[in-house]
Amino acid sequence: MRRLAHFLILMVGLPLVAGFNIPSLPLPTPPLPSQAQKAAEVVTKTGTKAVQAARPLSEAEEYYLGRAVAARLLARYPLYRNPEATLYVNQVGLAVARKSSRPNPFRGYHFAVLDTLEPNAFACPGGLILVTRGLIRMCGSEDELAAVLAHEVAHVAHKDGLNSISQARWSEVLTTAGTEAARQYGGGVAGAVLNLFKGAVEDVFRTLVVTGYSRQAEEAADREAVSMLSRTGYQPGALAAVLGKMSGGGGGIFRTHPPTGERLARVRALTRESPPGPKEKVRTERFQRVKF
Repeated sequence: MRRLAHFLILMVGLPLVAGFNIPSLPLPTPPLPSQAQKAAEVVTKTGTKAVQAARPLSEAEEYYLGRAVAARLLARYPLYRNPEATLYVNQVGLAVARKSSRPNPFRGYHFAVLDTLEPNAFACPGGLILVTRGLIRMCGSEDELAAVLAHEVAHVAHKDGLNSISQARWSEVLTTAGTEAARQYGGGVAGAVLNLFKGAVEDVFRTLVVTGYSRQAEEAADREAVSMLSRTGYQPGALAAVLGKMSGGGGGIFRTHPPTGERLARVRALTRESPPGPKEKVRTERFQRVKF
């Protein structure tokens, strides 16, 4: 949690430049989402099951869950403490996110760089996206970085992280007796809700770090990423270029985002090859000036 606090402080301190209005993450923990709070209050008072069937998370609950997932990731990987690099990644990420099918999640999108040479990226529910220095270094241009971030934004837009939570787990979140949770973990309503979300956080964390998304989820994220790149003015073929570099296999993103030949062929079929223009050259030079 200490690393998460540092991450939030870093994000709050970013200035506004180059026409990008980068939203700030508030330092205080947001209030408990109303639906989850009501459910916990009912079970805490009555000791009975509050809800008999699972329901989708609200946007506020998704954000709350995503913060907890980010904390788990930051316990594994340190932040890269370079405000210039963080600001630059936010500029590129926000540019493509605004062209996604979900441009305005609760409290917006936020991007940060992890200080590890392992090539990887993580899309936490609600719009917190973490990308490693290793993956950024694997990119050869701003367009390729935009492709990586667009793919992760698509996972948030499609709520793939939430979909990785088992149905049984979410049913448990809504139906476990609150008196038992409160008695065991303390903290009243807040303690009960935090404990009930703990298993869901582990489900998402395991998907991001170990198992990866389903093939269908990856294909859908690829399609939307290509669309975002085109609509933002980046080279749509940049995603295929990144996937081509991932064909060697190994750990990190190679394990959780396997770039099969079939997948690469589908992405290439969605794009048209075009020669680099003057704007792409400027973007590449800008990318090369940032120290990763």
